[in-house]
Amino acid sequence: MAARAGPPQQGTLETRMALLAAPALLLLLLWLPGLADTSCCYLAKGNLMCRDVCEQILTSKSDSHLRHLLQRAPEYCPESMGEVWGCINSSLLGVLKKSDGWVGLGCCELAIVVECRQACKQASSKNGILKICRKEYENALFNCINRNEMGSVCCSYAGHHTNCREYCQAIFRTDSSPGPSQIKAVESYCASVSPQLIHCVNNYTQSYPMRNSTDSLFCCDRAEDYACQTACKRILMSMKTELEIVDALIDSCKTMPLPQDPLWQCFLESSRSVHPGVTLHPPPSTGLDGAKLHCCSKANTSMCRDLCTKLYSSSWGNTQTWQEFDRFCEYNPAEVSMLTCLADVREPCQLGCRNLTYCTNFNNRPTELFRSCNAQSDQGAMNDMKLWEKGSIKMPFINIPVLDIKKCQPETWKAIACLLQIKPCHSKSRGSIICKSDCVEILKKCGDLSKFPEGHMAESVCELLSPTDDLETCIPLDTYLRPSTLDNIVEDVTHPCNPNPCAANELCEVNRKGCQPDEPCLPYFCVQGCKLGEASDFIVRQGTLIQVPSSSGEVGCYKICTCSQSGLLENCMEMHCVDHQKSCIVGGQRKSHGTSFKIDCNVCSCFAGNLICSTRQCLNEYSSDDERRKSTGLPCNCEDEFVPMCGHNGRTYPSVCIARCVGLQDNQLEFGSCISPCKSNPCLKNQRCIPKPQVCLTSVEKFGCNQYECVPRQFSCGDQLRDPVCDTDNIEYANLCTLHQKGKSMSYKGPCQSFCRSVDLVCGHNGETYSNVCAAYSDRVAVDYSGPCQAVGVLSDYSYQGECASVTCPRLSDTGYRPVTPPGACCPLYAGMLRVLYDKEKLDIFARVTKRPITVLEILQKIRLHVSVPQCDVFGYFSIESEIVILIVPVDQNPKPLQIEACNKEAEKIESLINSDSPALASHVPLSALIAAQVEISFGISSSCSQVVPALHLLFWSFVVTFSATQCKT
Repeated sequence: MAARAGPPQQGTLETRMALLAAPALLLLLLWLPGLADTSCCYLAKGNLMCRDVCEQILTSKSDSHLRHLLQRAPEYCPESMGEVWGCINSSLLGVLKKSDGWVGLGCCELAIVVECRQACKQASSKNGILKICRKEYENALFNCINRNEMGSVCCSYAGHHTNCREYCQAIFRTDSSPGPSQIKAVESYCASVSPQLIHCVNNYTQSYPMRNSTDSLFCCDRAEDYACQTACKRILMSMKTELEIVDALIDSCKTMPLPQDPLWQCFLESSRSVHPGVTLHPPPSTGLDGAKLHCCSKANTSMCRDLCTKLYSSSWGNTQTWQEFDRFCEYNPAEVSMLTCLADVREPCQLGCRNLTYCTNFNNRPTELFRSCNAQSDQGAMNDMKLWEKGSIKMPFINIPVLDIKKCQPETWKAIACLLQIKPCHSKSRGSIICKSDCVEILKKCGDLSKFPEGHMAESVCELLSPTDDLETCIPLDTYLRPSTLDNIVEDVTHPCNPNPCAANELCEVNRKGCQPDEPCLPYFCVQGCKLGEASDFIVRQGTLIQVPSSSGEVGCYKICTCSQSGLLENCMEMHCVDHQKSCIVGGQRKSHGTSFKIDCNVCSCFAGNLICSTRQCLNEYSSDDERRKSTGLPCNCEDEFVPMCGHNGRTYPSVCIARCVGLQDNQLEFGSCISPCKSNPCLKNQRCIPKPQVCLTSVEKFGCNQYECVPRQFSCGDQLRDPVCDTDNIEYANLCTLHQKGKSMSYKGPCQSFCRSVDLVCGHNGETYSNVCAAYSDRVAVDYSGPCQAVGVLSDYSYQGECASVTCPRLSDTGYRPVTPPGACCPLYAGMLRVLYDKEKLDIFARVTKRPITVLEILQKIRLHVSVPQCDVFGYFSIESEIVILIVPVDQNPKPLQIEACNKEAEKIESLINSDSPALASHVPLSALIAAQVEISFGISSSCSQVVPALHLLFWSFVVTFSATQCKT
């Protein structure tokens, strides 16, 4: 930034922006002097709508209101009105008076003291918390508020320019120093939009406290030369300024700071200043936003695919690219797959909506999905209504003249405004448009038909805006024309991570472990993570493998990286590209890549030219009586008998016939259950056999699938972390190593539970007999019935019950819900059930990277992180039809109707994410190999949730710890 000739005069833009950039002074900046000059607005005298919006902008007292008006203003004041816009821009600072908006609401969870956190949530401005919250104790809270306030001011200058505003906001979303590429992005996209914005951001970034050089010590280990490693650590610990450090590193390591050098790449990527004269902007390993880049492959047109790739790859694109994307792609119905994917990244669908003050009919809906249930959207809906009251609704494709909506159906218009802002999303489509019939009805009643554009009526306008009445893809207005009926029971379902209580670089995860004595009890964990690019808000868990598109942006090309302790994706490996152009020929018809369909009763998917199908035994309404009479309802029409055989993949099959039916050879089978692999004592005399049951989804011939491991009888456990396990005598040990060191046998993972002290055998859905329910639960397996496994359930609705008739099932109360029966199980239960197909070849690729097999348990543990309601948990197994079955089950001993509904909705959400190949799942290894899912839920027969009687649920008894509002208050 160029130096000024002298200090700025008091009251100038520079003075005020400098004040905003100084955190200490910002706390005192409660009021900016000067009244708004609305004389600009007379320049728009020929356009009354523009004049009205202009006056609202220059008299606004709310930051959120101002931001919203600036986004919508171009709909009424075209960019061709340069004189008006120039005057507005020069006058904007005068309207930044004391804010009535509360931009610090999202920071409240950072407060340490309970009273401070409560005061923050109840306050309407920062003044409201200063009396309660002590700044010396609440640094994180006040730093977050300061950043939000600075960002609110700086980014408001972006006006309606979405891309400029997004990159500006990225600067203020993190508590770490902005990286060079972030600053470059703001300069690239905002220079022509607003010099004031560039000036404001520069003041903030230059005043940001210098990062501690020792934070980069881990980079030294990347130097190939040992002498350079040693010198690097000495330099970082002894020198303070980055200029000194860079000079010393160049001198000691005899290398220039080039992006291909691992040491320099690490050091400079985490630093915002570089050696003078050296222009270094190393491209991030994920592009600007790896999650959004993933969405580009879903574009239907090559133009939108190319524009999308330019925007989110490491090329940075340009302002013209953004404008072209907005013009040709952003509202293009043909690009719904790509746009929905981008929406999933920007605003993922989340369960629950509450605490709205304007859109109150959207409150108290804990089992509905919304993209944007927050105070900003609530304010935005109110602002939309004020604009619409002027007689015109500016939509992307058309300007709709309306009558006085304050008198004509005001509640309906309010529901529309709230719906478009709060964005309810069905699990299937996840789109947020009103249904066509509602659109037609409201325009016929309240549209000013005499002023409609030539050739247009209500029906033709709605054909553009809301072209369907399919409830899978549109939102019916009547749902939100009345308040929710769940006022008194919403606490049956809680949402600890919505809104997100964690810092910008952290991931929020539901706490399902409970709390240790004398430890703070929070219903969530904040886990360190990595962003998928410098302009990304998408966070992934530290220590995990992540799949991201290749930085080249070529469709179908990916790499696998590790989210490291440094907060960056590292150790990336390019994978073979997936050919999205390859199709499958089925019954003479061509099926394109990524499409799912049915062949008889089997679900199939075409993946890069490979046809992947379930292996269900099909009977249907057209089957003959003879076929039904002969059918056993089992694969290959096998006899209904239970003679367990252990497959080499670790799955216990009910019989040799069923194992052979799924493709196993006799030499890949052993008699008996897989859960007791040490009975034959396969280890040497000086070794101990430790059971290691696992069901492998990868090729056993290539990656193995041992059900045991041999360890020396004398070994040291060293400094292994606490991960409690319980032995067969109900004695708890700090970890598995300590238990084996004492020569004991593990009963189950996790703390010992008193009710699992006795040996009460149970049969899991996977056909394994467990010593107790705790042992089944530790394998993420739900219980089918009490006692040893003795039968396999039929798999067809057209078959008799067979051997399951001899099984006594847990009694389920009449709840008004129809339970589901998992494939191969005997007993029904209340759950949302997913039957999932996967690509074995892709899992084999992941196994080569990890050098170990991929297991069912690993899939379940990863899916579990995506279930946001603590009243639901994830269980599952590998079915005898070679599908992964995932059960999302209420964990309360007596699940309430609302909890059953929440688990159903979680299952539907996961199904949609799998079937749409959403980055929310596809970024995670190995979940990206899940290619098709089919959901079945515990369908509610009763019309009213409140009329349903709670169920008596036997599955988990009192084992599962469930968080509720009364158990875990902070």
